[in-house]
Amino acid sequence: MDHADHERVDASHLAGVSETALLTLYGRAYQARRPQPIIDDPMAIRLVDAIDFDFEKFGRRGQEMALRSLAFDRATIDYLRDHPSATVVALAEGLQTSFWRVSAALPDAGFRWISVDLPPVIELRDRLLPSSPRITALAQSALDYSWADAVGASGGVFITAEGLLMYLQPDEAMGLIAECARRFPGGRMLFDLPPVLVPKVARNGLRSSRHYRVPPMPFSLSAAQLARLPETVPGIRAVHDLPMPAGRGFFFGKVYPAVWRWPLLRNHRGAYTLVEFG
Repeated sequence: MDHADHERVDASHLAGVSETALLTLYGRAYQARRPQPIIDDPMAIRLVDAIDFDFEKFGRRGQEMALRSLAFDRATIDYLRDHPSATVVALAEGLQTSFWRVSAALPDAGFRWISVDLPPVIELRDRLLPSSPRITALAQSALDYSWADAVGASGGVFITAEGLLMYLQPDEAMGLIAECARRFPGGRMLFDLPPVLVPKVARNGLRSSRHYRVPPMPFSLSAAQLARLPETVPGIRAVHDLPMPAGRGFFFGKVYPAVWRWPLLRNHRGAYTLVEFG
């Protein structure tokens, strides 16, 4: 008898921004199952199979979610190669499985991982994902800055906010960036933002299907505004605009990364932004 069917965990209680954790998980797992997968993510596949939820309602399962995770993986791995005993803080981690992908790429590194998210998400993670003595889960909002007290500063700090800042109010998002800069000199922070048009044209959120609307995204900055952060936020030393990883097929393999690099569109596209703290 197959136990999996009987033990699948209901995730229908996740709502609002927390529910987007299921959307991005589904996108990654779908891409990881493809014949030419752009991301190696067996843990995401296991998670989707263990969760009782109508993933089809999201409609979308394109390459963008997996490509974003690849961009985050690359920047995280780059930092951990130079700082193998650093602490990674994954803010609003949702159902990301980055720890296992990064660990597979750096099997000898001893980095620690702090996963921060709201209690319903952390409870799901605790039930569904393997535990590790290197992972600390904190059931709280990323805007409750007490998570910073759990971070050992020795060895380096790398903070990720994947799919988070756009859902915050502008003052909350800028406050979070400023707090990280203040608390972790010498550390780095990586976040993504949607095109600056999104907060203007989709005040009620974007429809991804007939049955699902992504929550509103009130916050974004253009590449030019991001480049000025060292002048406006104390403690920020440098800002790097990261490239779009190449995906599968002609459009995602060639066109999308080239369009991302095109200077004329730089201030109109989304951004993967790596910030260095002085």
